[in-house]
Amino acid sequence: MPLLFQHRVGMEDRPIGPARIARLLRFAAAPTGFTGSLGSLAFTPQDFRRIFATEAMMNGMPPHIAQLLLGHKDINVTMGYKAVYPEEAISGHRAFIARRRELRPSEEYRTPTDEEWNEFLGHFERRRVALGDCGRAYGTSCIHEHSCIRCPLLRVDPAQRPRLEGIRVNLADRIAEAEREGWTGEAEGLKVSLTAADAKLAQLDTRTARRGDAVHLGMPAYHDIAGRTATIPQEA
Repeated sequence: MPLLFQHRVGMEDRPIGPARIARLLRFAAAPTGFTGSLGSLAFTPQDFRRIFATEAMMNGMPPHIAQLLLGHKDINVTMGYKAVYPEEAISGHRAFIARRRELRPSEEYRTPTDEEWNEFLGHFERRRVALGDCGRAYGTSCIHEHSCIRCPLLRVDPAQRPRLEGIRVNLADRIAEAEREGWTGEAEGLKVSLTAADAKLAQLDTRTARRGDAVHLGMPAYHDIAGRTATIPQEA
């Protein structure tokens, strides 16, 4: 795992430990002459995390995004990092949204008509099919003429597996009938649908297997990676 702070020792790049970083910060702060109520100010890496959180949220970053960047499980911890009040964070985010909107065409923010809104909602209603949901984008038509079994955008509902298995059995029976009657063209088309049905069943099996195979990777500690070094080969 790469480390952000490294220094060169001989021919190797080695990680800089927390103690060395704190010492470098003290050396950098000493010439500034900054003082507080207790004398000279002493900076720590934690102080810069707080400064980053404050500056980010005051410039419009949503608190929940800052929470992810800082690695906090509880957003209240993130809110405690910043040296501003919640109202200021909200105001900063609203100002950020206003600046973003100024860069977008004004017609994108107009109020939609009733017809446009109904059409938008209707698109998602029409995505629901017997076997599951259609994943085609808004404003696009069905390119498979509603032959959903062949469509790669069909996401099969696991509850509809019996229906899909029934369709597969029906396709196999129809293929047998077509081959028996000599309907070669019909058989070829049905075989394409049968292959698609098999693929959909395989996708369902894969999704089901993934749900039960969650692996906890853990979180590496500093001492687990600090001892690792990257050796640079010498040039001949």
